[in-house]
Amino acid sequence: MDDARARLSQLSPQARQALARKIKSRLSNDTAATDHDVAIVGGGAAALTLALELRTAHPATRILVVEPTPHPVAEITHTVGESTVEVSAHYLRDRLGLGEHLETSQIRKMGLRMFFSDGSNTDIARRVELGSSSFTPQATYQIDRGRLENELHRRCVAAGIEFVVGRVRSVALGAGDGAHTLEIQSDDATASTTARWVVDASGRNRMLPRELDLKRANGHLCNAAWLRVAAELDVGDWSDDPQWQGRLTEGDRAFSTNHLMGQGYWVWLIRLASGATSVGIVADPAFHPFEGYNTLAKAKAWLAEHEPQCAAALADNDHLIRDFRVMKNYSHSVTKFFDGRDRWCLTGDAGVFLDPLYSSGLDLVAIGNGLTIDLIVRDLGGEDVAARAGISDSLFRSLTDMWLAIYRDQYTLMGSPTVMSAKIIWDVAFYWGFVGLLYGNDRFVTVADDPAVVPQLQGLIDLSNRMQLFFREWAAVETGAATATFVDLFAPLNFMVTLHTAMMGRSDAFVEQFDANALLLRQVAGQLVEAVIEDNASRFAEDDVVRQVQAWQGDSLLRDLRAVYRREQPVNPVSESWILRAAPAV
Repeated sequence: MDDARARLSQLSPQARQALARKIKSRLSNDTAATDHDVAIVGGGAAALTLALELRTAHPATRILVVEPTPHPVAEITHTVGESTVEVSAHYLRDRLGLGEHLETSQIRKMGLRMFFSDGSNTDIARRVELGSSSFTPQATYQIDRGRLENELHRRCVAAGIEFVVGRVRSVALGAGDGAHTLEIQSDDATASTTARWVVDASGRNRMLPRELDLKRANGHLCNAAWLRVAAELDVGDWSDDPQWQGRLTEGDRAFSTNHLMGQGYWVWLIRLASGATSVGIVADPAFHPFEGYNTLAKAKAWLAEHEPQCAAALADNDHLIRDFRVMKNYSHSVTKFFDGRDRWCLTGDAGVFLDPLYSSGLDLVAIGNGLTIDLIVRDLGGEDVAARAGISDSLFRSLTDMWLAIYRDQYTLMGSPTVMSAKIIWDVAFYWGFVGLLYGNDRFVTVADDPAVVPQLQGLIDLSNRMQLFFREWAAVETGAATATFVDLFAPLNFMVTLHTAMMGRSDAFVEQFDANALLLRQVAGQLVEAVIEDNASRFAEDDVVRQVQAWQGDSLLRDLRAVYRREQPVNPVSESWILRAAPAV
């Protein structure tokens, strides 16, 4: 004992405080201290995936899920989020082991596909089309959310996770290492339970953000309306033009996440495995007031005006329309996602929802759940995670802010095929080369262990943000019509194939691959900037164009990107066909 006291006396005050916190944490983890280790509020995909992943990562964890409605739910559950992209597909398939379910009970997706406006939009074959002519190697899926949630729930129950049906009316966070107390109402009965950690997965109910005053407006004010129709709508049937029909080498346009795009809006069509099709209108109120499509009758009339072929397909199946919902000002965020000192986290829509354009919702669930589980497992093992939570929170907020910039103030671009097609390819390339590579190699959860990578990450975030501003600047001076009618975003573009391939599986030389991706992305960005400057440099009679070109030429970051392009292109050439040239305005 004297030996131990002597060693203790030699510790610095900071080390003694850390040891005291660790001892407290271990004592608080006594199974008698709380009813549960983790209480998850909510019963949707974010809650169920978290519970299942946590049980796999730390089997001894005592998990309670408080779900507002019991499972099973109807397969055609009316939830935005029918489409997965690479990160969320990897999460469901490889991290959670849902590969067989995805292959047999959902639909393999043929990427995203955009059709840009042409006149009155009465002939889809005349519209500029952007999409892949074949499936990409890494599979993604169109998801019937009800069907997915039922499978997740079944697996959670089989894994011994406890469920209670009810609504959490309040959460009293325990002081220090004290237990959190949850008040749960089930029908007319109210009961309380305790947990060491609380994770809010309550969706747009946003329980903890309301109670802790965490809500944050993000300046992205778009609105949405959507419906399900119990029929398989197929954009491939909208034209019999042989050239248009022959663009695909495999697959079917109906299996893409189809976007009909126009100035300030886009309309989605998503085929689902249950035989239904999801149809949604998403628009910036600066161009399309919400009151113009916020009822089913108004939405039909709005589609008849802006997307008549879609309106006609719906009219043919009017008796099969099952439901209609709206969401005003759908985008939101919070001031904090993770708190290691007070032991709470947010996941899914309870914390952030950005925009449905690129189907990023489940991606953020995948990344956020990983960071949440990292904190919980370490805490249950006796580690003080307050500082780690701060790093994870800063990382996640930076990531979501970067992602938000891809959408905010960008709906004005949707009426320009030339600008928007380049933006989409850039956005997908950046996603594959940055977010996809990091997630596939488990690098989000290790940032707290290696803060030296933060400047590298910030450099790419700065690149993304500058390119989003560049697209707006370009759109402001672009007046010509696109000279091409089809852009294949994968097979003919060597840099897209490179980035997609590098994202698949773990890299044995991650740092080298990350650096190679970063260089390639800068080269591609420099290629675009160089081409746009070249196309606009001779418009001497237009003062606004001259000023913009001069500003681009004087921008130090854009100048560096152009230099990278010029240096790398002779030795490592990247494809050029992705940049649509605009015909001179007449």
